[in-house]
Amino acid sequence: MSQMSTYPQEPAEFDTRKFRQTLGHFATGVTIITARSGDRLAGVTANSFNSVSLDPPLILWSINKTSRSFPVFRDASHFAVNVLASDQIQLSNRFARSSDDKFAGVAAVEGLGGCKLFEGVSATFQCEHHSMVDAGDHWIFLGKVVTFQAENRAPLLYHQGSYSMVTPHPDLALGV
Repeated sequence: MSQMSTYPQEPAEFDTRKFRQTLGHFATGVTIITARSGDRLAGVTANSFNSVSLDPPLILWSINKTSRSFPVFRDASHFAVNVLASDQIQLSNRFARSSDDKFAGVAAVEGLGGCKLFEGVSATFQCEHHSMVDAGDHWIFLGKVVTFQAENRAPLLYHQGSYSMVTPHPDLALGV
């Protein structure tokens, strides 16, 4: 019989670093969110993407309030979620860093509202800006999905501070 961990009964001093490390135990997909507002184009790597509702079809993602890209997303009528494929680590890293022109030389087509859709991704979601929620040091964006497309490509994952890949669970072969 396995022994269950003991959980603290009293709240301890909050350790932000440990909190972030513990959140890293939840594997997430890696996306690049893009938007255009007028002549301003923005793209950011985000792993905060999630589904919200099927009816209406809503998704969410979040951005740090201090991000230089925030004003573009705030002012844009649409945004696109590019779910990265397992071989797109370099693209993820490119959009995770600040740069004057992240899009230079990147193969992409224009989607709704001028958003960029990247080639070779696992999936895309093109969304109308639905609402924005103030959430601590981030803004949460809700988008109404207008159109979407899935490719037969394994997604890129992020787990415990590094990139990972999806592999089938061995119990599936046993019919579990």
